[in-house]
Amino acid sequence: MLTEERPPADSLDHRRAGVLLHLTSLPGPGPCGCMGSEASAFTAFLADSGMSVWQMLPVGPTQSGRSPYQTSSAHAGDPLLIALEPLVEQGWLDGLPKSNAEQDKVATLLQAWEGCQRLSDADQRAALDGFIKENAYWLSDYALFRVLREEQDCCWWHWPLPIRQRDAQALDQARRRLAAQIDYVRFEQFLFFDQWYKLRAHANALGVKLFGDMPIFVAHDSAEVWARPQDFELNADGSPRVVAGVPPDYFSATGQRWGNPLYRWDRMQADGFRFWLDRMRTQLRLFDMIRIDHFRGFESYWEIPAEEEYAINGRWVKALGDELFERLHQRFGSLPLIAEDLGVITEEVENLRRKYRFPGMKIMQFAFSGGADNPYLPFHHDRDSVVYTGTHDNNTGLGWYQSLDDASRDYVDEYLGRSSEPMPWPLVRAAMASRSHLAIVPMQDVLAQDGQHRMNVPGTSEGNWGWRFDWGQVVPGLSGRLRRLAALYGR
Repeated sequence: MLTEERPPADSLDHRRAGVLLHLTSLPGPGPCGCMGSEASAFTAFLADSGMSVWQMLPVGPTQSGRSPYQTSSAHAGDPLLIALEPLVEQGWLDGLPKSNAEQDKVATLLQAWEGCQRLSDADQRAALDGFIKENAYWLSDYALFRVLREEQDCCWWHWPLPIRQRDAQALDQARRRLAAQIDYVRFEQFLFFDQWYKLRAHANALGVKLFGDMPIFVAHDSAEVWARPQDFELNADGSPRVVAGVPPDYFSATGQRWGNPLYRWDRMQADGFRFWLDRMRTQLRLFDMIRIDHFRGFESYWEIPAEEEYAINGRWVKALGDELFERLHQRFGSLPLIAEDLGVITEEVENLRRKYRFPGMKIMQFAFSGGADNPYLPFHHDRDSVVYTGTHDNNTGLGWYQSLDDASRDYVDEYLGRSSEPMPWPLVRAAMASRSHLAIVPMQDVLAQDGQHRMNVPGTSEGNWGWRFDWGQVVPGLSGRLRRLAALYGR
């Protein structure tokens, strides 16, 4: 058993501070933020502010609800995150779209592919070919899935039986029939990863690490579930037998029914956890550090019968997390993983996290109930952890404070020394002063935004994931204020 006095995990080599901001929340033109000049400007803002970590949400291609935790691939990047300006500079586009509509960006990316086919030189073609070969372990299935999904215009379990069940002859026919569309999807992913690697190199050159987020489960309507149905708890027709979620908790009195298909851990173990080895390989190419969402599910997961409307009628089932992490450790060595260990955490879950030296999470908004025994209070934090003022699932720090009753607000004020600083800065300062080796502050708290600016309300399906900031909200002296806090608390 590890103790909190041992050195921190490799991913937390020394005390750091960072900001949580999803790429889609960057300002600029287009339907959402992207990997263009605003991403470079934000990286510079972090470096100027003494922040050496940029944390973001998952970056895969989202589905209708735009949740980054429900994507059509565990590997591919969201094409809406591709910046168009570099494509103009390369000569593949004549100009930018006239509107910020999503359909216009999609159409413009198609125009870039046409330009690439006409104008790319030998080195650019070789780079594209090299990308396709290097990423064949996921790109082949994803590209075919994507074009079939668009052709059929329905979820994969409603496709004609031969392609639904991956009949070899039917798939060969589809590849020939849809060859042009498949080539475009490969090009699109080449653009995403090319721009990503440049963004990561730029950030690292400024001393900023990219901190990603990997959901434990994948969406039912995804390339992985279609390509590897044997890894998932599915019925013969492709429908899920049981689905993922969590029992009643802080966020919901009836629990959360996520709807993702659950893994067949025995089958995964039998083939050496290939699914997870491939997934981790991609994530380590993208990020310097990775948060594993719902780490609790690697020890035991909440299994809900698919026919149940709510999550409350589920049961805990043992997973093979220990065996999985041992295999990942054999393949990749020490992993820069952070465990999202919120919710119902048992001794078994804690032992699994500590065995593999994964830092856990501490949320300041959870700290001010239950008295001095509350484990989220800063003096209880261990070094090998990540402290947050709040996460994408919480209210903003100011919105949370404003929502408290008078007695709770007075307790928060007293604990934080009745600071003269307006909220959420006393909360930010307490996180920075924590023993946790990494302190993360959502951009909404950096900007002192109220609850109207939160990113997500768990258990709701409307009005989430669309928040974007504006540089006009960055008040003069903000970088200096952050830099001073980072220096003051050894970050």
